[in-house]
Amino acid sequence: MTDQTPGLRKALGHIRVLDLSRVLAGPWCSQNLADLGADVIKIERPGTGDDTRAWGPPYAKDEHGNDTREAAYYLCANRGKRSVTVDIASSEGQALLRELVLHCDVVLENFKVGHLKRYGLDYDALRAIKPDLVYCSVTGFGQDGPYAHRAGYDFLIQGMGGLMSITGERDDLPGGGPQKAGVAITDLMTGMYATVAILAALTHRDRTGEGQHIDMALLDTQVAMLANMGSNYLNSGKPPKRWGNAHANIVPYQTFACKDGHIIVATGNDGQYQKFVEAGGRPELGLDERFATNPLRVKNRDVLVPILADMVLTRTRDEWIDLLEAVGVPCGPINDLHDVFENPQVKARAVAIEMPHPAAGKVKLVRSPMKLSATPAESDRPPPLLGEHTDEVLREILGRSADDIASLRERGVL
Repeated sequence: MTDQTPGLRKALGHIRVLDLSRVLAGPWCSQNLADLGADVIKIERPGTGDDTRAWGPPYAKDEHGNDTREAAYYLCANRGKRSVTVDIASSEGQALLRELVLHCDVVLENFKVGHLKRYGLDYDALRAIKPDLVYCSVTGFGQDGPYAHRAGYDFLIQGMGGLMSITGERDDLPGGGPQKAGVAITDLMTGMYATVAILAALTHRDRTGEGQHIDMALLDTQVAMLANMGSNYLNSGKPPKRWGNAHANIVPYQTFACKDGHIIVATGNDGQYQKFVEAGGRPELGLDERFATNPLRVKNRDVLVPILADMVLTRTRDEWIDLLEAVGVPCGPINDLHDVFENPQVKARAVAIEMPHPAAGKVKLVRSPMKLSATPAESDRPPPLLGEHTDEVLREILGRSADDIASLRERGVL
């Protein structure tokens, strides 16, 4: 465990994480833990590091406007961590990591099933030297089953796990067909579930002294996050289809074209629907027996939606937003990311932040959305340079001398 300095008020200030993960799902999890105050030691391959360091452009720019070597993709998932380079394929590197494990509460890894066993860094090997260790493995398909040894990537899992079957425009409309989400949502959700699982395992450890192995799979996560769509299928036997920007169970709950753009209208109940059509000057649509209740509107959506579409076209986006907000109908624009970060609510919530950075001078990031009143989820460490903290960690935690560290570096261990 780490020491929690009085006054820092970090929820996980007593926790240290050895992070052997890279790319997105694992790093997203460890960034959550770092935001909550954990000391996260990111282990990277000497010379190259996390794959996402090279996933650019764009890159962070220095004070002269020149690209640094810090890819924006890498920056999004690695703040709050300390970077240590270790060659885990070397016996000396493996010994270093086993020594570090003795000072850690959590190990997080996303190697292929069985890969770390050859290095003596699998759960069974590390549990033997630290019985209360929480060890979290993130893979595409989990530690068992016929697909366990397959490599798993977010895009593949979105397809295999059903998300793309319900994402995209209807097949009978122009542009119809399966679509992936605009971000690697399966990776991100797996990172979020892994965070919750680690916190639960740490609570169990604190109560019982018992560590455990957490088996997180992208495919499991993707199927779980189908939510109502998965439930719809299990309780009807009918696979849901794609609805584009419409909703399978609620009408109207979709985008509409206005005079000057598009608007989202999300009527969650009959009262909101009635207020919507009244605001549009079509109160009779609220009284029409074909559309009186949501089940009837779902049944008759192909009749109702074209009528509503013509109604919405009569006004501009801002006119509709003003009208509907005034009567309590949920609505909103479709913003690009410039609009998002200029939005007054986003600015008021201080979602975008700047942090000092050793190569770029400063970097722009998105802060954690977890707002805790007593233990804020904030980090004072920018995403680290490759190996930035190698000497610091080996000196501080393992008590290695400068000569020892220099010798390890000369032999290619660091």
